[in-house]
Amino acid sequence: MAWALCLFLLLLLSLLSLSTGSRPIAPADTWNAITAFNPAESTHLLVVELRLPRTILAITVGAALALAGALMQALTRNPLAEPGILGINAGAAAAVAVGLAFFGATSPAQYMWFGFAGAAAASLVVYALGRAHDAGNNPIRLVLAGAGLSVMLGSFTGIIILAGDSRRLRNFVNWASGSLQGRGYDVVPWVVGACLVALIMGLATARSLDSLSLGNDLGNALGLKMRTTWLLGTGAILLLAGAATAAAGPIGFLGLAAPHMARMLVGPNHSRLLPFSMILGAILLLLADILGRFIAAPGELSAGVMSAVIGAPVFIALARRRKLVQL
Repeated sequence: MAWALCLFLLLLLSLLSLSTGSRPIAPADTWNAITAFNPAESTHLLVVELRLPRTILAITVGAALALAGALMQALTRNPLAEPGILGINAGAAAAVAVGLAFFGATSPAQYMWFGFAGAAAASLVVYALGRAHDAGNNPIRLVLAGAGLSVMLGSFTGIIILAGDSRRLRNFVNWASGSLQGRGYDVVPWVVGACLVALIMGLATARSLDSLSLGNDLGNALGLKMRTTWLLGTGAILLLAGAATAAAGPIGFLGLAAPHMARMLVGPNHSRLLPFSMILGAILLLLADILGRFIAAPGELSAGVMSAVIGAPVFIALARRRKLVQL
């Protein structure tokens, strides 16, 4: 029942996303634009060329951040873990700031390449500082290394942006707010491709993550290959969070709240938890994007801001129900 309801809600929100904006379009016209596209119709062009890639990106980014959060919580056995904790968001932000200041990056597609490179570099540094090869025995070390690097990179980013001109600051703020506006088909294939590869890697670790949740000693007794699990899991997190952050900017709370919501609905078995977290993450980000367009019409609020508005109360409610610690 939970799967059916969530899939129906995702389909409904997708149609609403294609219909909502500064120029509202009737659902029937939106459906016609998708099934019988006519380039001579302005409404068809608006739906297919602007709103459809945005909707696909919202679904993909939300699913990616939720899956990354679920994997990170399982690997570190930390209920507060989320993609930004390993410095991925900070690395992507620093690289985008460098691209704006020194390489003249102006388009979302260019931001994505800089952001992805920065996320990858930050992750490698964190894994080296936190001694990722044996972090399975002490996951706190990896988390502390990520927190320290995030503070340092945040200061570096602030210096670059504040020393630049107002145009660069404006472009960076638009990206850093987690906005999906202006994203087109040039970004979508790379994000979707990275997420599909990471999904395969993440699902391959599902049974190992179930064993890991019992503790290192019992997991090893059950035949858990700790190093393989960590390599696959952290590789998937890098692809998921790196691609999502680079394409849409830092978006908080999704990677933190969605896995806990999924755990309440389908239980702790990671074969069910991981894909269900993705569905809930897609729903939450799509809902945030729609509400941002609806509340501030004819303008809009960024999806990153709205996801925090939606996710924070959900997270507080989960914490009050004491479901948060039940990993």
